[in-house]
Amino acid sequence: MKLAFCLFKYFPFGGLQRDFLRIAKECVRRGHQVDVFTMAWEGEQESAISIHIIPVTGMQNHVRAKKFVRQIKPKLEGYDIVVGFNKMPMLDIYYAADTCYQAKARQQRGIWYRLMPRYRHLIAYEKSVFGAANTKILLLSKAQQAEFTHFYKTQADQFELLPPGIAKDRAAPANAAEIRHSLRQKLGIKADEFLLLQVGSGFKTKGLDRALIAFAALPNELIHRSYFYVIGKDNSEYFLLQAKKLGISARIKFLGGRNDVADFLLAADLLLHPAYNENTGTVLLEALVAGLPVLTTDVCGYANYITEAKAGAVLPSPFQQIDFNKTLESMLLSKERADWKKNALAFAEQADIYSMPEKAVDIIESFRLQKR
Repeated sequence: MKLAFCLFKYFPFGGLQRDFLRIAKECVRRGHQVDVFTMAWEGEQESAISIHIIPVTGMQNHVRAKKFVRQIKPKLEGYDIVVGFNKMPMLDIYYAADTCYQAKARQQRGIWYRLMPRYRHLIAYEKSVFGAANTKILLLSKAQQAEFTHFYKTQADQFELLPPGIAKDRAAPANAAEIRHSLRQKLGIKADEFLLLQVGSGFKTKGLDRALIAFAALPNELIHRSYFYVIGKDNSEYFLLQAKKLGISARIKFLGGRNDVADFLLAADLLLHPAYNENTGTVLLEALVAGLPVLTTDVCGYANYITEAKAGAVLPSPFQQIDFNKTLESMLLSKERADWKKNALAFAEQADIYSMPEKAVDIIESFRLQKR
């Protein structure tokens, strides 16, 4: 088949982007042609995939998105299937990495917000996917379906629930203990000290401010035995200022986007992920397969796996900062940390949390047969 994959921007450290690339590679492995249309591509380009960069200008994201869609529309003629990784018109299949924008706008914003051009644009693009009877939607979390159905009356048979798709290279290797010791030694972190980790671009959405407050609330003795490393591509200026005001700047390090996240998952003692909203939270499962205990919130689509695996703590909504603070302290001091690690690795051995790309391509191929 000749496939067109559309996304606004590719960069190597985004969860959506990593999923897109794994699906594209699986399509190529099965003998399909994949052409990618995007406004920007950062990082190494895949030789087996044809990448078409569509340059657009505009001060606002939604303005650039409209120009992008306008330019690619005539280019999409002749493709067997058009797959989108952002909400936009003209899609046969949409990979639903984002939550329902309409639900968020109505639950978290006032009436004035819904009068803005940006809102009208995003709703129109969301409706073009979920209000179209012939669009197949690849869901990553079952909780998504109810919201989209409520607002757009999307038919049940349009949804396909995918299993998670954790990359095998995130799993703890046979020499995990050696990697852990080597990296901690390189970082200057002693065996009796704690390394806390937060991973993911979009620091505000991931709740980094909450994590910093909790770290600062630890007893002084624990703070001076702990380090908090943040990995992800985002503007850290606000959070550096917050850390300074909280008096913990010396214990916090921002590492930017990195390709060696798997090593840090092995070296750390606890993953913090107090997200405000999170469709899935792939890093939660990446921590699981690395044997790293997790402290997160129940708004994450994959938080249930932490509960099922008995590999950490999931705080209920509504979020309470004081509860998060207390749970962080108790987890660092808990004698259960070894059990959480053991439980996580055992869960990773038997759970279906790796097959998303294969399942997604099965659906793409099946959709082609339906179109015929």
